[in-house]
Amino acid sequence: MFDRDRWQEVFSVLKKNRLRTFFTAFGVFWGIFMLVIMMGSGNGLQNAVLSDMGDMASNSFFMWTQRTTMPYKGFSTGRWFEFSNADTRALRERIPEIGLIAPRLQAWGGQGQNNVVRGLQTGAYDIFGDYPDFQKISPLDILEGRFINTLDLEASRKVAVIGQLVRDNLFTSDEQPIGQHIRINGVYFMVVGTFKSKRSGGQAERENKAIYMPLSTMQRTFNYGNRVGWYSITAKEGHSAMAVEEKAKHLMKERHMVHPDDDQAIGGFNVEKEFHRMQGLFRGIKALIWIVGTGTLIAGIVGVSNIMLIVVRERTREIGVQRALGATPAHIIGQILTEAVFLTTLAGYVGLTLGVGLLELINRALANAGGEGQFFRDPGIDFSMGLTALGILVLSGLLAGFIPARRAVAVRPIEALRYEN
Repeated sequence: MFDRDRWQEVFSVLKKNRLRTFFTAFGVFWGIFMLVIMMGSGNGLQNAVLSDMGDMASNSFFMWTQRTTMPYKGFSTGRWFEFSNADTRALRERIPEIGLIAPRLQAWGGQGQNNVVRGLQTGAYDIFGDYPDFQKISPLDILEGRFINTLDLEASRKVAVIGQLVRDNLFTSDEQPIGQHIRINGVYFMVVGTFKSKRSGGQAERENKAIYMPLSTMQRTFNYGNRVGWYSITAKEGHSAMAVEEKAKHLMKERHMVHPDDDQAIGGFNVEKEFHRMQGLFRGIKALIWIVGTGTLIAGIVGVSNIMLIVVRERTREIGVQRALGATPAHIIGQILTEAVFLTTLAGYVGLTLGVGLLELINRALANAGGEGQFFRDPGIDFSMGLTALGILVLSGLLAGFIPARRAVAVRPIEALRYEN
């Protein structure tokens, strides 16, 4: 493999027909280059979709009430009903597969009139009443202070955790918001924490303009009684969130006199179901990328193999001389395979390097443009993909040189010496 004479011969052959060598190598270069670009683009698309979900628990689901669409036990269609604190207790007691449960309530939306005041600054923000467990289901980056805790909930404390954009609007950059008070719909709350969304795009902006307070505080302070707007729930390890969601909806229908077959009465969003769906979609995309990329690479390999056949035919007399002087078939095969592997590996390595370099340039361009792409984010390939691509290159070289090598040793020395181009 490290025979100096052999490598001198390889370089001599490749230099003899530089244009042919270039176009032969270009097929392999283009195949691996396109494979890397497509894999990186697929990862960029996947990263953008997953980043929009932040670090949301993949075994979670959400459910809320809607109008009934079927009459049941004397109740007509189109009836509204609401979840309550009693429902929260029932879910905990009757469905042991539930891991975390975070009842939620939204008092006012951020698209209406100004509902928050601090000094001369005002703003319209989404106001939520929450449980501490919500931070475990849909995590936020706590920038300062803390999130709502159990003592806040039990004592109905008037505390608030504000988003980054709320902080920027109500406080100056050199002010410390922790311990300060803001007025929410006429009631003063002490700021105990600030946060930043882990999501991207418009969803991140909306979260960063939100304010969280204990659910019990919202219920008592703003006269919501025992009302619960919707639930964020996770399944325990080893249990399916889809199965738990079905049980939870069945229990709520039973408690609120809703027809068991009325699937429109309780709305929901199952993160586990959507996560599996997206994983299946991206597995299909990656499989398609590998099929197309490998097909392009195979076309380049066939080109290398055909050129090596031509090279072997042109060097038939030379090979005959080598055989007559005592060269073994293994030596001839090794020489042909070395040329094929060297050519494909060199061309493929250049394609791999340029492909990774282009992805890095795209990544930097996205970062300079804001870096929060909604449909494309952090394109690139991981180390294992790079090793797989390099392995494909070496295997490609061996395949490309195998048939020409067999052809070279199949010709008897005496016939090779008589051969004329």
